[in-house]
Order: sequence, then C-alpha cells, then structure tokens
Amino acid sequence: MEALIALCKRRGFIFQGSEIYGGLPGTYDYGHYGTLLKDNIRASWLKHMVQLREDVYGLDSAIFAHPKMWVASGHVGNFDDPQVDCKNCNNRMRADHLLESFGINADKASIEFINEELDKLRAAKKLKCTNCGSSDLTQAKKFSLMVKSNLGSPTDALSEENVVYLRPETCGGIYLDYKNTLDSLHPKLPFGIAQVGKAFRNEIAARQFVFRTREFEQMEMQYFHDKKDTDRLYEEWREVRWNWYLEMGIDPSALRWYKHEKLAHYASKAYDIEYNFKSLGGFKEVEGFHARGDWDLSQHSKFSGVDLTYFDEETKQHFIPHILETSAGLNRLMLMFLDAALVEDELNGEKRTVLKLPVQLAPIKVAVFPLLKNKPQLVGKAHEVYKLLRTKFVTEFDDNGNIGKCYRRQDEIGTPLCVTVDFETLEQGTGVTVRDRDSGAQERVSEAELISYLQGKIG
Repeated sequence: MEALIALCKRRGFIFQGSEIYGGLPGTYDYGHYGTLLKDNIRASWLKHMVQLREDVYGLDSAIFAHPKMWVASGHVGNFDDPQVDCKNCNNRMRADHLLESFGINADKASIEFINEELDKLRAAKKLKCTNCGSSDLTQAKKFSLMVKSNLGSPTDALSEENVVYLRPETCGGIYLDYKNTLDSLHPKLPFGIAQVGKAFRNEIAARQFVFRTREFEQMEMQYFHDKKDTDRLYEEWREVRWNWYLEMGIDPSALRWYKHEKLAHYASKAYDIEYNFKSLGGFKEVEGFHARGDWDLSQHSKFSGVDLTYFDEETKQHFIPHILETSAGLNRLMLMFLDAALVEDELNGEKRTVLKLPVQLAPIKVAVFPLLKNKPQLVGKAHEVYKLLRTKFVTEFDDNGNIGKCYRRQDEIGTPLCVTVDFETLEQGTGVTVRDRDSGAQERVSEAELISYLQGKIG
C-alpha cells in the first residue's frame, strides 16, 4: 500500500484532500492522471452498460432529494454502522470490523449480537483499541451514515422541514425517475436505468486509502423486470458483469464470488464480486449484485401517493416491477486497476516500476519525446508530431530529462506507447521510433503510417 500511495502522489494520480491544511480524513483529490484514469473506467462501464445494450438507459439524478424519499427507503431510520469508541484515545472503530478481525462474521448483525460478542472478547482480555492498544472500549452503538444538511434560510437550519441529506447511494434517484423514464421512453420490461454519480457517507473509520471514503462515486444499474424472470436475469447479469472484469484485463484468479447469507428483509439474493488486493492484503468487495424484489418502488409509491405500477399489454395487468441491482464503487475500481497494474520488473537489465494498465484504461495513450531536449530542431519536430497525434489520441509531450528518464516516467503512469523523434527523423525521413511499454521493443514507423500504426495498437 505504501508503494502504491507514493506512486499515486508522485505521479499525480491521487492526493490527500485538503493536504495543505493537514488533510481531511476520508477525502481525496484526483490529479491529472487520476482524473483521466477514472474517466476511462467510467466510460468503459457506461459503454458496456448503455451503449452496447438496447435495454438500459442513462440517468444523472440530483444529489439532493426530497427528505421523504430517505424515510421511504429506510435510510433515515436504519442506515447505520455499529460504532465503538476508545475511552483512552477517543479513536472510533467499526464494531463489526473489530469482530471480523477475530473471525466473527457480524455483517448486518443486530447491535445486541455485536455487543454480546464484544463482551466475550472483553472478558477474555482480547479486545483492544486499534490505535493505542487500550482495552477500555465502550459498548457498540448505532452510528448514522447519513450526511445531513439543509436547504433554505440558514435561520431555519434546525427545522426538520428544511433538512436534506447528501445521498448515501445513487440508486434512490433511479427509483424516483423510474416513472419519468417509463413515460418518456416507453420501454418494455425488462429494462434498466444506469447512472454514475457522487455519494456521501459519514463513515466511522474511513481508511484503506480510496477503498473506503466519505465522498465517492458509484456506478449503479437497476434492472426492472417481472418477478417470474428474477432467477434467470440475475444469473445473466452476474455473467455480464464478471466478463467485464476479464475484458478489462483482471486475472480471473484474483476474482471470486462471495454469497451473502444474511440478507436485507426485502432481498432474495445477494452476491459480491471480490478482488484480491495486494495492497490491502486480501479479497475485498468491488461490486454487489442484489435481487431487491418490489420493495423499493412499493415504498416510494406508498409514501409519494403516485402509482408506480407497470401495465403489461399482453396480460392486461398492472404490477410493481421487481428490481435487480448491480452496484460498483468507481473509486474502488480505480484502486483495483492500480493494484493489478503496479509491478516491478526488469527491462534490459534495469529494474523499473511500471503500471501495466490495459490500453483502453491508460490515462495517456501516446507520449512523444525529442531524443535530446537541447537540440531545437529535434524539439520542434517532436512538437509537430505531438500536435498531429493529439487530434487522435490522448497524447503527452515529454522532454523532462534524458530519454531513459522519460521512458521510466511514462512507464510509471502506464503509457503504452512512446514515440521518439531523433536525428534520423530529420535527416533521412525514415520516421520515428515507437517503443512498447511492456516488452520494451522498438519499431521504426514512417510518419505517413504513424497514426494508422498507433490506431492498430490502441484501437
């Protein structure tokens, strides 16, 4: 993890939020390369979920929503985690995570069960603060994950009528716009609505770099369907999403399915895709799959008073559709791709650090260098090539150091192809040298064929 964090800061992928003020825990800023990488992951997801399908539609719903929405969804009353405090150093900890470190599964467990298990560990003198090691810990209590704000006059801030919440997940907006999508696009069941957007959670302990943060982006799709098709569609979507990870270059041996035994009251199935993080020391969830039944639309219909039934033209019946959900954290996926891509190897007898990102995700596709930065004619020609290529690819001009340093820098940000302008380019018109990131192989390519050659490599 230390090596990954250091690379992310050194090469402008991810920075600590508010760093110049000492940092704000659980928040991160994405630099130039981090923004480009995140954009590429988002674009790939949207392409696979919307562009390449006929049955899924896009959405970008508002972050703020009517307060009654979160009452209807159960978030106001039940969206919480069990919190334990250290009386010695005031460190806050997730009680379920404490139990997990002792091999006790407390996922979705009641606060009573959690406290019973904590008491057993306390009696055995095994319960310790993760920060200072003190055994003087409080009982577990519910800690709301909702981030509360207000809209309207600041003088009315204490009025419950003006309370709003920053959404803790993006799916709520999809449910609110289910009817608008139905009325405007007239889709037939089954169909889905997909969106990528910011979500906010008041995490007890936002740790593990960008794996768990208080502000993050979710990529979620809600698939509306007839109840009788749930089992078939659920397995189809599991296969679709699993294959996306393989297409994005993730080794299948680093992935696994985790089946949830304890389900939410409305759910009939729940699986996660877990990735084996080298930086986190084991398998962690990157995407969840849930069969949610008709609970969400039924609740919103009840609390809003609006009919959210679907009319089936064939059976002439009205019914509330059931929902299948796929939910992935964009920040977690970015960490996964960085974790999978970061390697140290040896090239031409020299050790190097390299991000072997899939070409479609690499922040920069092509880098252009002059062989020597103190030769104006080489620099000028390199700029000419750079300006040509940037109309077709995300391209970077680099002359900061000798050619070896330029290669090492581009290796670290994951650039798959580097183009070098040398004296032969000027004197003989024999083209440029194109170097492959992974193999280090170099090939001479004429300027006339350069774009088509790169398109063949990049796609």
